[in-house]
Amino acid sequence: MEDSATPKRSVTVADVAKAAKVSKATAARVLGGYGVVSDKIRDQVVAAAATLEYRPNELARSMSTGRSGIIGVVVGDIENAFFSLAVRGISDMARLAGFTVIIANSGEQLDAEISAVDLLIGKRVDGLIVTPARCDRIDHLRQVRRAGVPLVLFDRNIPELEVDAVTGDDREAAIAATRCMVEQGHRRLAYVSAMEAEGGKLADIGRISNSAVRERVEGFVQVLTEAGLPNPVHYVRLGATDQPQTDDVVKRLLSDSAPPTALLASDSLVGLRVFKSLQSLGLSIPKDISMISFLDADWTSVTVPPITIVDQRVYEMGKLAGERLIARIEQIPLTAERLQINTTLVMRGSVARVGP
Repeated sequence: MEDSATPKRSVTVADVAKAAKVSKATAARVLGGYGVVSDKIRDQVVAAAATLEYRPNELARSMSTGRSGIIGVVVGDIENAFFSLAVRGISDMARLAGFTVIIANSGEQLDAEISAVDLLIGKRVDGLIVTPARCDRIDHLRQVRRAGVPLVLFDRNIPELEVDAVTGDDREAAIAATRCMVEQGHRRLAYVSAMEAEGGKLADIGRISNSAVRERVEGFVQVLTEAGLPNPVHYVRLGATDQPQTDDVVKRLLSDSAPPTALLASDSLVGLRVFKSLQSLGLSIPKDISMISFLDADWTSVTVPPITIVDQRVYEMGKLAGERLIARIEQIPLTAERLQINTTLVMRGSVARVGP
């Protein structure tokens, strides 16, 4: 009887080769995913590996092929459904290509992002997908480039890095959402973001370090300017980083001498916080105030009424980012570019018509 306490010897490439009746070199090519073999031989080796429950030695494979088979992903806030969906898309694409994904969460903090990037580079990842916390502090990302590690940006764009970036059409999305509210007669519109800022008010759009937020605010302000509305940045509010802070942002907005009649939430997490703030104040959507949120998160369709949203197709964005990074790892010659996924405004019941 076999002693279960005795460690089982690891199955080697030589064992698989012997079972498949091929040379060790041929088995190594199949198991390592390199070189050329016939379909018949590949099937023999794969079947033998499955029967023997072969597990590759990742360190040895890394040393022989120069690859770890790992992709590193640094996201802004995994609590946000946007990034959860993105990671699913990235992971699905990576798995199909034979890669494993390691995920790190920066919490939108630059120091945490730098530490995560350093850690992942230390683990010899084959490539990185990063959502930059700041688009104006990029020395660590330049170092990734100098190290020769393929890099793809997600959700945010930094043209001076000259790397691929997968984003939404942020400016156009904000234009569509804002225009919808203006066309319903709203003249006092607010934009609420989680991005931190001293005092919570916007001083200079050009100094917003998050490219996605900056482009959305630009689209928001553009529509209000075109509509001839005075001081279009007056109701732009930053700093809705948690529920207490969002409660404060909403209260200050509504205590204005001429409070907004509609607001646009920069993401679904902010949107949910704003929704809770309005509820706690006893306000009704859209009777008392109209609202649109980015992302078709689960909560937006179960409220009464359901919330009009900007559908960002985030899973598709994640898949595209994964696909682009894998192409870079495989050294497929491509021009670095910004790949934008179009958004759609999904009308529900949260925007009321005001005025005549």
